[in-house]
Amino acid sequence: MAKFDGRVVILTGATGGFGRAAARFFRDEGASLVLSDLDVDALGALAGEIGGDNVIVAGDICDPDLSQQLVEVALSRFGRLDIAVNNAGIVNDLAPLPKTSLKAARQIIDVDLMGVFYAMRAQLPVLEQRFRETGETGVIVNVASVAGVVAAPMLSVYAAAKHGVVGLTKSAAIEYARRGVRINALCPSFARTPMVSGFLDKTGDDGEAAEAKLVRSIPMGRLAEVNEVIAGLSYLADPASSFVTGQTLQIDGGLSAA
Repeated sequence: MAKFDGRVVILTGATGGFGRAAARFFRDEGASLVLSDLDVDALGALAGEIGGDNVIVAGDICDPDLSQQLVEVALSRFGRLDIAVNNAGIVNDLAPLPKTSLKAARQIIDVDLMGVFYAMRAQLPVLEQRFRETGETGVIVNVASVAGVVAAPMLSVYAAAKHGVVGLTKSAAIEYARRGVRINALCPSFARTPMVSGFLDKTGDDGEAAEAKLVRSIPMGRLAEVNEVIAGLSYLADPASSFVTGQTLQIDGGLSAA
């Protein structure tokens, strides 16, 4: 039997680098999926690629109504919700704090922090109710960043938002530790995703030089591969990890240990 056979998963940010890989992973492991992102065409293409039992809901994670809608769709389409992966996020251009525009700062906070808050606010009551009724534990994995546990110079607002996600994760994990919901944060460093490629393109250096600068602080001296991040997601979402809650799993090549 596949690891997530019969499980229902909400996945936000589904068409990005981590999101696409996570969608394929959960589908290959037998899960049914509620996929969400901004672009309905990209969502439709992803749903077609991975096949299986899935439904798409396009919308902006900054809208609290979207998070509620995703939960309602999971319940109406599949009759249950088991796992929520709150993955939607953005990153701003490199800039010292005073040079970060108010518009960019607000957008980062709204998407990366408030989007996770809205999602958890909608997901937790449903997961708790199911535990009371069936005894089955639910899982929330919030995709934060290594910037949620260490400093990120030139990305101060992004780091603040991701630190906030870690704070939400730890606090809610304690609130729900005896209420049937495990809540953890996945904290990768830079990986080979379209978001990171776009980030590198904006540095002004050529590809190899930009990547070399980026990995200088990483003890392993390289970017993460997406499959390495998905391995961490698999661990946190796995029912076998039943005593793991309130944790940050850093997949960062040793960066946070240095």
